[in-house]
Amino acid sequence: MAVKPVPQPERPLRWPSRIVFTLVAVAVISGSLVFADWWRYLPDDVVATYVGSHSCIECHQDYYELWRGSHHDLAMNLATPETVLGDFDDVHFEHHGIHSRLFRRDGKYMVHTEGPDGQMDDFEIQWVFGVTPLQQYMVEFDRTDDHADDEVARVQVLRITWDTERREWFYLPPPDVKERLAPDDDLHWTGVAQRWNNMCADCHSTNLQKNYDHDTAQYRTTWSEINVGCEACHGPGSVHVDLANQNSLFWDRKRGFGLVDLKSDPQIEIETCAPCHSRRRYVHPGFLPGDNYYDHYANELIERATYFADGQVLDEDYVYGSFIQSKMFHKGIRCTDCHDPHTTRTIHEGNAVCTSCHEHPAGKYDTPAHHFHEPGTLGASCVECHMPKTTYMEVDPRRDHSIRNPRPDLSVALGLPNACTKCHLDTQAEGLADRDDLQQYLDWMLAARDGDPLVQQELARVDAEMNEAYQQWYGEKTLGPREKPHFSHAVTLSRQDDAQAVPGLVDIATDARAPGIIRATAMLELGMHESQAPVDAARRGLGDSDPQVRATAISTLQGRLAPRELAAALVPLLDDPVRVVRSEAARVLATVPERDRPARSQQPFERALSEFHAGLMMSNDRAAAHMTWGIVQENLGDDQQAIEAYETAMRVEPGFAGPRTNLAAVYDRLAEAAEARQRQTALARRPSSQPQAAEAAEAAEHYREQARQLRAQELVWLERDANLVPDNAAIQYRYGMLLYLHRRLEEAEQALWRAHQLEPHNPQFLLGVVLFYQEVKDFEKAFSLAEELVKLRPEDRMFQQILRDLQRRRMADVPLPSP
Repeated sequence: MAVKPVPQPERPLRWPSRIVFTLVAVAVISGSLVFADWWRYLPDDVVATYVGSHSCIECHQDYYELWRGSHHDLAMNLATPETVLGDFDDVHFEHHGIHSRLFRRDGKYMVHTEGPDGQMDDFEIQWVFGVTPLQQYMVEFDRTDDHADDEVARVQVLRITWDTERREWFYLPPPDVKERLAPDDDLHWTGVAQRWNNMCADCHSTNLQKNYDHDTAQYRTTWSEINVGCEACHGPGSVHVDLANQNSLFWDRKRGFGLVDLKSDPQIEIETCAPCHSRRRYVHPGFLPGDNYYDHYANELIERATYFADGQVLDEDYVYGSFIQSKMFHKGIRCTDCHDPHTTRTIHEGNAVCTSCHEHPAGKYDTPAHHFHEPGTLGASCVECHMPKTTYMEVDPRRDHSIRNPRPDLSVALGLPNACTKCHLDTQAEGLADRDDLQQYLDWMLAARDGDPLVQQELARVDAEMNEAYQQWYGEKTLGPREKPHFSHAVTLSRQDDAQAVPGLVDIATDARAPGIIRATAMLELGMHESQAPVDAARRGLGDSDPQVRATAISTLQGRLAPRELAAALVPLLDDPVRVVRSEAARVLATVPERDRPARSQQPFERALSEFHAGLMMSNDRAAAHMTWGIVQENLGDDQQAIEAYETAMRVEPGFAGPRTNLAAVYDRLAEAAEARQRQTALARRPSSQPQAAEAAEAAEHYREQARQLRAQELVWLERDANLVPDNAAIQYRYGMLLYLHRRLEEAEQALWRAHQLEPHNPQFLLGVVLFYQEVKDFEKAFSLAEELVKLRPEDRMFQQILRDLQRRRMADVPLPSP
């Protein structure tokens, strides 16, 4: 008989197994919760907004304290007893015969001075600008009852300025203008050149929106913070604040901590600083920290009015254009390697700013064995030799951030500045002592450029001495063997309109080792020479890695290729990843008839042209923006849009010379079209043709009269400009050509000759003189000057043809047809 097994009671799990099970369950649940927390993210359509620096203090008190009192914090403020540094205790101040008074009334800060109508009046100062070494003061105009409390109307910056170091008032003149300014002058403190809204506002306040309506000519400018706050550099902070305040273990998995990471890449940091620390033009609105600089701005290249031929600063460039020339930039050095971003001061004092990175064996740099000067003197200072300073705005010294070795050899060869000569000039040299016009080295350089023989002689003497000492101390060790001459040789030749510059410029423009700004500058200079070499170099430049070069190559090709060939070269760039290139491609392609552009290019062309227009309209309070758009519309064949643009330019800046000439040309073209209709209608000999012909004739006369009136008005403004800047060759040339159209021949001859004498190597100005003598039938003079023209540009076929025609007419004494 089988025995049944006795059932065994279930044995409970042992306690360690229960713990493991529980821990696993907890881990799974916790992990799921943590994963869910990490997985969660803000919707893509959430847009960060500005919340103000006060929102940052709770978590970032230490950085806030560093920032407080900095130049960024004090960039702009309301005029209060705490912020106003100037003396308003009924102080009298005189400049150019104008007796101004600075005083207080009912707690307000006031100035009694010349107003826009030329009359003395009282103006309330509402804001202060800056803190040291100077503070400026601002007055609001044109405010209406419908301006909201947070909107600012037109604001003008006084030229009466407070020197915070000397604690005294001084008059801040425009560069190179010593005489009294007329009240209607753009440079007068009430003029457009001293207008806060368009000259300085967007770099002294956070989230500045200019909001100018060019139809009503009114500003409704706003800001989120009056000064340069946290969000000016870090971007709008609402997302960051929301993420910081939420109950989560993580930042957002898509947006990180909700702000741009300025530390991730030197380029990101530098291009966040660059919009306010560069001399640039607008490309497109909406820049935010972390954006590509060239999607929103285009910095000025090494141009003649701003830099010496080797890239040293001539006029103020606000740092970026210099820095991107430097080895430091190309080695990955960023702004905050030298400057504290919150205090805005350097991170160390004296030479330690440099030696904190240049930690070479003891005694290599910060020692007389390197600098050959007594320790503690200016000659032993790194920045005095490698970052010499120039004073702008009368009292504000700025250092050249191209961070270069002195090159007295280039001074000897090309007349360029060098840091050695700057320190060793003999200001008491015979005939030069106590000259008020030689206050700093830049003044000496400008005087030498303008032909002052005593200054030239002293500079040449010191340059030679400095070069001899430099070669003795450093020689090949610093200068090294030179396979190619310094790029300044080619740029100097080009600035003299010497065609021998072209081979050197081509080498520079196509040398991938050269900094982008230098390659682009060489491309820019090539655009001023007529030969095949610039075209070939520009074609190569369209594929350059730097957007500065690509954009400049596009403009260099304008007018040098047949329309279809130009379209074939530029259409691919309508899809360039960088907006400054796309916009420039669209601007130049607007000169190509639509029939010569591929049909597939129309949509990207319109998109890129829209971007170009948006960038122009960021300056819609300046006539030049509307004038440029008018030219684009003319190129597109839309005369009505061009007329509207030119009329807007005249309304925005009534005293701006240029749009009337262009508008007159449009009316001339419309008159010619009406006259052609009149002739065609008259030939038809139909009953209805007579009134149609009369209507066309009336329209033609109307357009001709409009053109005559516009040119008469333009002549007034050009005459003013020619008198104000008699050494500006381009203005003298335009003035001379307009005088000729008004048959004021003697004055026209003088103005055209003046332009040629100011820039004798400029073929356009010499051509103007040639054509003038051709028109007045003085073929001997015209022929003689045409020979000079051909010598200037022997490869130019048009000039050769002019010379041949003049030779025939001269021999036959038969007048030429009008050009």
